[in-house]
Amino acid sequence: MLHELLLALLGFTGDLIVDEREQRKTLGLAFNSDSPLSDECTFKLAPDISFIEPSERDLIERLIKLGFYYRELDRFAKKSRNLSWISSVVTTVHPLERADELSKQSREKKPSVYRRAIANGIGEILSVYRSAVLQIEQNLLAETTPILATVTQGLNKFFVLFPPLYEVILEIERDDIRGGQLLNVLNKRCHCGVPELRTCLQRLLWHGHQVMYNQLAAWMVYGILQDPHGEFFIKRQEDGDLDHRSSQEEISEKLARTSVHETSLTDWHSGFHISLDMLPDYISMRLGESILFAGKAIRVLRNPSPAFQFQKDKSFQQQMRGSQRIRGFMHSDFPERETEIDTDHTGGELLPQSEADKIEAMLKELKESSEFHKRSFECTVDSVRAIAASHLWQLVVVRADLNGHLKALKDYFLLEKGDFFQCFLEESRPLMRLPPRQSTGESDLMVPFQLAATKTIAEEDKYFYRVSLRMPSFGVTVRSSQAELARSKVSLSGKASLTSDTSVDGWDAIALEYSVDWPMQLFFTQEVLSKYLKVFQYLIRLKRTQMELEKSWASVMHQDHIESAQHRKDGTNGSTSQQRRQGIRPMWRVREHMAFLIRNLQFYIQVDVIESQWKVLQTHIHGSQDFTELVGFHQEYLSALISQSFLDIGSVSRILDSIMKLCLQFCWNIENQESNPNTTELENIAEEFNKKSNSLYTILRSSKLAGSQRAPFLRRFLLRLNFNSFYEATARGVLNVVRQRPALPL
Repeated sequence: MLHELLLALLGFTGDLIVDEREQRKTLGLAFNSDSPLSDECTFKLAPDISFIEPSERDLIERLIKLGFYYRELDRFAKKSRNLSWISSVVTTVHPLERADELSKQSREKKPSVYRRAIANGIGEILSVYRSAVLQIEQNLLAETTPILATVTQGLNKFFVLFPPLYEVILEIERDDIRGGQLLNVLNKRCHCGVPELRTCLQRLLWHGHQVMYNQLAAWMVYGILQDPHGEFFIKRQEDGDLDHRSSQEEISEKLARTSVHETSLTDWHSGFHISLDMLPDYISMRLGESILFAGKAIRVLRNPSPAFQFQKDKSFQQQMRGSQRIRGFMHSDFPERETEIDTDHTGGELLPQSEADKIEAMLKELKESSEFHKRSFECTVDSVRAIAASHLWQLVVVRADLNGHLKALKDYFLLEKGDFFQCFLEESRPLMRLPPRQSTGESDLMVPFQLAATKTIAEEDKYFYRVSLRMPSFGVTVRSSQAELARSKVSLSGKASLTSDTSVDGWDAIALEYSVDWPMQLFFTQEVLSKYLKVFQYLIRLKRTQMELEKSWASVMHQDHIESAQHRKDGTNGSTSQQRRQGIRPMWRVREHMAFLIRNLQFYIQVDVIESQWKVLQTHIHGSQDFTELVGFHQEYLSALISQSFLDIGSVSRILDSIMKLCLQFCWNIENQESNPNTTELENIAEEFNKKSNSLYTILRSSKLAGSQRAPFLRRFLLRLNFNSFYEATARGVLNVVRQRPALPL
């Protein structure tokens, strides 16, 4: 009886101790190791045994539960450690048989590295149990009168361990728990008041953490995502509902067709993400993002673009291309010459092996620890992230000259090189008086663009060759405002047509493109460049409006001087010209107010906004050696430019858009006074401008804007506008710039 009990304790039933599940064989339902686990113990003492006392029966029933738990735990361990899927791939079999095997595996649950690790831990516990059963057998053989109490005494501690462990594997099997979810289950169950059970669960958790540390080492040391079964909390973006095997094949084919350069950029921006389902609860989202960043940074540092070479000859060729572009299409002899390679830049590794060894040593120390210490884990992850961010900073800021690119973007997209854009607008002014042609608009602008570059850009500017002029087509017919005005007659009843719904000036679509090479594409994303373009298009319109206001005054004054000289030469009094000038004199006051507003707005954006934010950005760049911090500072810089320029406030941006259109229409009408002496259109434009400028001042001086931190220099702008209380008075309706009322101050 005792020998059959000992066999039952190791999962082998017989005649005295039976397994109810085996009785299903008589019904034709075979039972195997892959059958689902039972919620209840199926080991029972045979009911026809009559020679056992009720107290002994109860004790034996309690003991054989350990055998049931042992068998189920052992089956789970063997099933989880099954490596037949490896041997099936290695062994040479017929292709049809292999296809059947693969289809069978696809229907079954996916294998799990974490379950295999937990199974190894369970195997350790079961080996201790088997040793205890063996020791009990030896004790029973040594005793002259074997008693049941010897068995109970030797296995007493397993009554505490096996039921909770069985509940764990039951939950794992029932809910198909894998990866980080499995670590969550074990971590929660470790918080118990039974020391022996807590020790066992911590040992199982330690085995699970070994897998996680191996994956972390592959990711944070080599930049490799070692996750064959989709259990790591870092996942590829392509991984989703697709089957793992097919997705891996698709990814491999895709990577084979894609260049290293494109793959690196895709991996950095959208290649990987954090799977919240697999992120253990005791690892915060901040730590998960740090791990994600560190791995992506290591991938970038270990897999640089082949085109990324810091060579003097390349720099020389870039400068040559820039100088040749500045010269336009002029023929000039500029011989190329061979240069030596700068070995200081190409010889050094982006990630020294000593740093990689340091990261690996830190992770190895965590792996060898018997318990998981959250504080130590956080410190290690932060240290690895700091190392990766520092070397990525070194790559982008120092080797790739981040500050030079930022200065180039400031020069061309933020109009820092005012002389270049002033020359460009002057050269293209006759062209912009006509509607842009959809097919040749961009090529038409290239001539004044090249002329302006020849006159103003020095040959030493090594970044100008990266700037390209674009004239995108929106598929609609765009018209020049001046051409439209020549055909349209606006009456007093048509004042509403002078709002922001007037004809679109097609030249407002002028755009710049900036060519960015690896690794600067990690910093200057398409989203970032689109923000620069948004600010550029706003500033170039503002500068064009300011230039037109100045040119209109100069043009009319020049015409008046010519007419006066002609009258003096002919000996006439020129009363007609004097009357015409006297009639439009109030319009010159309007022009002055327009120029006053545009000049102050331009000064506010260029000096108070751009220069102040540039200084803040430079302070941050010089004080930081962390790549992610630089990205954040640059995002703040762009957000400040957009918000303080009112580009993100729909009401203000629409008013400014209308004001600039009104200014251009006014200039073109003033210059056309000779052919169209009627001042009604000018009066309507002036009245509409008065309304828009007053609305702008009213909105900007509101406490919601003027008192907020989003525009710290807005009060200065308002002070310059309202230095003599003119805007405040007109906003209340006291003055009017068109009708004959109190004279306006100049």
